[in-house]
Amino acid sequence: MAGHSKFKNIMHRKGAQDKKRAKVFSRLGKEISVAVKTGGTDPESNIRLRSAINTAKNLNMPKDNIERAIKKGEGNDPDSNYEEVRYEGYGPDGTAIIVEAMTNNKNRTAAEIRSIFNKSGGNLGESGSVSFGFKRLGAIIIEKNLATEEEIFDFSVENDSEDLEINEEDYVIYCDQSALHILNDKIVSKFGSSKSADLIWKSDTSVEVEKDSAEKLFKLLNALEDNDDVQGVSSNFEVSEETLASLT
Repeated sequence: MAGHSKFKNIMHRKGAQDKKRAKVFSRLGKEISVAVKTGGTDPESNIRLRSAINTAKNLNMPKDNIERAIKKGEGNDPDSNYEEVRYEGYGPDGTAIIVEAMTNNKNRTAAEIRSIFNKSGGNLGESGSVSFGFKRLGAIIIEKNLATEEEIFDFSVENDSEDLEINEEDYVIYCDQSALHILNDKIVSKFGSSKSADLIWKSDTSVEVEKDSAEKLFKLLNALEDNDDVQGVSSNFEVSEETLASLT
């Protein structure tokens, strides 16, 4: 098992549903606010906003929350002045980790992220220390019941996607980062909806981790994911199915 989106399935089983929902809504709220700040309130002309609202609706985020997030992006409330920041570091066995956050207080967030790394036996590196081994890509997740493998494959080829991954529940289409929201739009009009559309870091090579290290690593990744300012975590770990089964 490689270390990007599939890792989320493990964490989702571990976390309490309500807490997970609140975290997802908070993340989407920030994404909507930042999209409004950078591109205005009209989803027709602001494709990043349209994409975020589509994801929010698919995840049953209440309409009030969506409207509140849009208003927050419009206003000059200092609490809504989110900045996008990236942290890079190492976990057990030299696994590389990239943490993406949106924060209105960079000092607070940096201190919290450093503390999580230190407590979990990892260490925070300099900016650029691990990202050279990753590609910045768009990742769009589509539920399997919306299309056949052949339809998705043809669609991926026609739209010059970078890669296609198929797991038990979903298809994941990877694309150039600048094409993310345009491609997501095409997917929504062709197949009805997408589960999510995010910018991610996909590693070029992976590090195989054994049970003891995997346990420590998952603890670290879960702690990072649980931080209120964190929007996403990517890593280059690889775990065998046997190790995974022994941990869950």
